[in-house]
Amino acid sequence: MKSVLFKHRSIRKFRPEPIPEELLRECLEAAVRASTCGNMQLYSLIVTRDKALREQLAPCHFNQPMVTEAPCVVTVCADVHRFSMWCRQREADPAYDNFGWFLNAVTDALLAAQNLCVEAEMHGLGICYLGTTLYTAGDIARILTLPKGVIPVTTIVMGYPAETPGLTDRLPLEAVVHYEKYTDYTAAEIDELWAEREESALTKQLLEENGLPNLARVFTDRRYVRDDSLAFSRSYFELLREKGFFNQ
Repeated sequence: MKSVLFKHRSIRKFRPEPIPEELLRECLEAAVRASTCGNMQLYSLIVTRDKALREQLAPCHFNQPMVTEAPCVVTVCADVHRFSMWCRQREADPAYDNFGWFLNAVTDALLAAQNLCVEAEMHGLGICYLGTTLYTAGDIARILTLPKGVIPVTTIVMGYPAETPGLTDRLPLEAVVHYEKYTDYTAAEIDELWAEREESALTKQLLEENGLPNLARVFTDRRYVRDDSLAFSRSYFELLREKGFFNQ
């Protein structure tokens, strides 16, 4: 019997009832059992249930309705601040204010986030990751009063689903798994790996709606355009500098 992992779907419409306190705590406890670099737990989970605060966060996520409709918004942060404080209070000299440790903290944070989501789905909750977090991380940091050494990396909305969307397609296993060493793709293999998705009814609908010749152009010309990507990247890079991740 396949696990809940095989049934994952992103939920964007939620019922209004809150998540019971005990269930939310169990999900959070599952999050902190995730693997972590050196048992340092270089992350923080900001759980926002207050409606007014969720309304403040909504513009950071392009006012997607689920941010205010879901009863719980969890902002997942890379956090070297707490561990560094502990070190200093023990007369130890932390050196975690650099890009290498940002990557360790991001790894910790995303592992905890996925544990949180899997546990939530096991109990019938729905979740959706919000990639908009990286676009407006500075505004999120301001609203949530994040100190130096703490930076948002993703956001999860959680609650009881008000929809049951179909499963999203995935590339075949052969597209992402390499045995022993990385084997680069031929042009023919790339065509084959994307063939089913490119020929789907959804793709045909997207091409008609956008007036574009192929699915790749939907990504490059509509969803993730060059100018926006560069602007968001520069903004996040500057926030990394402001939060002290380029000191060494």
